[in-house]
Amino acid sequence: MYLTIYCKVLRTCYTSHCRLAMTPTATERFRTMATEVTTQAELDKRKRDSELKAAQTQADNVNKTRTGVGLRMFTGLTRGKGSQVVTWEAFDESKPESLPTSVQQFMDVTGKKEQKDLLDYLVAGFNSSQYTAASDPIAEYVENTWSDEVQGQFRIVVRNYAKLPGQSIESAVELLKPGFVASFGPK
Repeated sequence: MYLTIYCKVLRTCYTSHCRLAMTPTATERFRTMATEVTTQAELDKRKRDSELKAAQTQADNVNKTRTGVGLRMFTGLTRGKGSQVVTWEAFDESKPESLPTSVQQFMDVTGKKEQKDLLDYLVAGFNSSQYTAASDPIAEYVENTWSDEVQGQFRIVVRNYAKLPGQSIESAVELLKPGFVASFGPK
């Protein structure tokens, strides 16, 4: 701790260094007090996390009872500063057996019978798919025959290599893709 004394007469600054003498027990009390102080934001985050965990447990219990083609329960947080826990039903793309295989089956599962509703879903899905494809500069170089894991590794390696000075995504792909093709399948 520094103690600074200003001398008005000489208009100079003198600094005296002194240490705060704290005993080990005083130090421990100080550390304890410092860690016990929690802000309102931390309390809100803890509350939100516990609510999210409870909602996820409830959704998991509901999903255990659902089998075959159909919707599953999901939980998450709304976007923004004051986010809240939300629960919704959607198709679980990680479980192919739960996805509808025809338009009629989709309509039966979702309860949507109007063509206008289906058209809205088609347009939104198409736009999302097109944005995903356009926003990924490596997508055009990834082979569909590769597994998801290999595709992910290829993307990571190309991005990291392209970060080197003087390298572009195209030059990284030109160098790396032949090895991936040779190792993981035909072009």
